[in-house]
Amino acid sequence: MSILLEVDDLKISARKDDDSLLPIVKGVSFKVARGEVVALIGESGSGKTTIALSALGYTKPGLEFDGGEVRLEGEDVITMRSDHLRSLRGQRVAYLAQSAAATFNPALTIGEQVTESSVLHGILSKEQAHERAKVLYQALELPDPERLGRRYPHQVSGGQLQRLMAAMALCGKPDLLVLDEPTTALDVTTQIEVLKSFKSVIKQEGSSAIYVTHDLSVVAQIADHIVVLYAGEVQEYGTAEQIVSHPTHDYTRRLMHAVRPPPAAGQGDKTSSEHKRQAPALEVRNITAGYGRKRDGTTMVTVLRSVNVSIERGQSIGVIGESGCGKSTLARVVAGLLPPTEGEVLLDGQELNPALAQRSRNELQKVQFVFQMADTALNPKQRIDRILGRPLEFYLGLKGKEKRQRVGELLEMVELPPEFAGRYPEELSGGQKQRVNLARALAASPEVLLCDEVISALDSIVGANVIDLLRRLRQQTGVSFVFISHDLSTVASFADEIVVLYAGRVVEKGSTDRVLSPPYHPYTRLLISSVPELRVGWLEEAMQTQEAQAGIDRLVTLTEIGCPFFDRCPLAIKDTCDQEAPPIRDLGEGHLISCHRPESEFLH
Repeated sequence: MSILLEVDDLKISARKDDDSLLPIVKGVSFKVARGEVVALIGESGSGKTTIALSALGYTKPGLEFDGGEVRLEGEDVITMRSDHLRSLRGQRVAYLAQSAAATFNPALTIGEQVTESSVLHGILSKEQAHERAKVLYQALELPDPERLGRRYPHQVSGGQLQRLMAAMALCGKPDLLVLDEPTTALDVTTQIEVLKSFKSVIKQEGSSAIYVTHDLSVVAQIADHIVVLYAGEVQEYGTAEQIVSHPTHDYTRRLMHAVRPPPAAGQGDKTSSEHKRQAPALEVRNITAGYGRKRDGTTMVTVLRSVNVSIERGQSIGVIGESGCGKSTLARVVAGLLPPTEGEVLLDGQELNPALAQRSRNELQKVQFVFQMADTALNPKQRIDRILGRPLEFYLGLKGKEKRQRVGELLEMVELPPEFAGRYPEELSGGQKQRVNLARALAASPEVLLCDEVISALDSIVGANVIDLLRRLRQQTGVSFVFISHDLSTVASFADEIVVLYAGRVVEKGSTDRVLSPPYHPYTRLLISSVPELRVGWLEEAMQTQEAQAGIDRLVTLTEIGCPFFDRCPLAIKDTCDQEAPPIRDLGEGHLISCHRPESEFLH
């Protein structure tokens, strides 16, 4: 194969206040052949995205090229004139960002945005571009390719939007794609469908790609070669098979070790009952909730239906399901951010007021929310000591020396050095910001922590460290966790119990070991079978399973009649599952499954 891109001894530095240079990328070299996918992997801050962006002749503000070459078909893009770079970007080298939702303009149709670049660059006429877009929609296995372009971004699912971003990049027939964490924020079922589509269309189009990610399991499915990076230096470089099956560098092995095994029984902690009280720490009874109000006062869109959840002190419950299943809505109800239309939330056996504004300061203190994105949850204009000090003043009345001492203790609790108190959020890494986010919630000395996708944006090593930290905090303080995630492997390693939500209904719940052992609800089986394994070839095998063929990449549909999983279920019974609400089957030891099928059929 001919070489398309050659990165040769690339050096990128940051300009410091005293005008000296701080090396960021330190002599990186690799090649990308035509039709090949090369993955750049490593922790946050390893230089993955910085190196990938150099293929577009671009560096982030504050950085500058300090040496080496990046040659696209022999031409160095670093020294290329700006007018040549303009024609290169989007035409010969296309970039796919991590967040499709932030990339698309909600006011323009999908077709306008997918074809815009190829028309602006004069590669295709408007008519040719729209025909090309339809071919790509079909290649990416998107629904209704003839009419899809007339829809708006909010009218398609997250996974479909991610693939439409690939169509946008491919429309101008670029030589090279730069894919920057394109599946990180997706749930497992959507992720493997997007991966399959990316892999298929790259092969069909004969394109090459640089794939930036921290997820080794994903890399194993799509990459031909892997570059392992740490602190801007190459630690190991080889074929996907060699890196995944026979790593030679200690750092690569460390990355491998941080990848959680596929979810299975026996992975979670056995927590003690030393913090247990007579009443559960938190109980949710028959909660029905939704958004919007009709003129008669009824809910316009009902998201949760008759949800029951109970959690003991010092224990953790994992709430799992795809995007749109109602996980975050349940957390908002518990926190008082969304009053339910029916049902009640009890804390230590006492009913909480449904709305946040009606709750006492003591009630607010006991239930704290840890948000998904620390970047948006932390005020960038305030120092860490002020961020942590505010809840200490508000809830505990601490001031002066007492407050400063407690801020230091909180930083120590989340394993951050005391000097971080004087820093601003922008001076911290993603994992460090998430620890501050957690410390702020702990400052109130809560009884229940609502953790909403708290490690979904973190790399595997940092994510594993945060989970270990949560585990220690639970043992030390007796705090209870409601852990909301679409990452079943993480939930399996941390939760005592699992609640599986689908379209706002509990389809299965029980102890972690029971839920992750057959018999499974068909939806639980789909989620488990969709978690990528750390081996080359897993994706092709997974796509052949009965669950994948029946249920992957279908929208979660909220229904009032029958079982909402009917149109995705390989065990569905026509005229029963689509008409009647499924019964709840008690399989013993608190293991409940909501399904029309008998227990014996869940095993097949």
